Amino acid sequence: MKRHNFKKLKIWQDSIKLVSDSYELTKTFPDSEKFNLCSQMNRCAVSIPSNISEGSSKSTNRHFKKFLENSLGSAFEWETQLIVSYNENYVDKEKFEYLENRILQIQKMIGSFIDNLKE
Repeated sequence: MKRHNFKKLKIWQDSIKLVSDSYELTKTFPDSEKFNLCSQMNRCAVSIPSNISEGSSKSTNRHFKKFLENSLGSAFEWETQLIVSYNENYVDKEKFEYLENRILQIQKMIGSFIDNLKE
């Protein structure tokens, strides 16, 4: 298997942008969430591109797939935390819809990448 250059993968590029969005968003949360929801959301966001890059170093597509699945799991976890943030009124509707659309697109791209990766 030829290893993938993770920096050239659209799924990695888009998820790196989501990391910045997550940090920007959580800076607006109440101080009481600093070590709770803020920390968890940002760790999840960072986990998405981190797993993609780590998986790209593996010598087989089977191993790469496992890291992509971890990345997808983090994307679903981040989406849940976004919903919690919206339900707690930490995010307005417009920002919520924008970020929800972004994470859904990332989830679809990662899922498609997994489905098309040959073992």
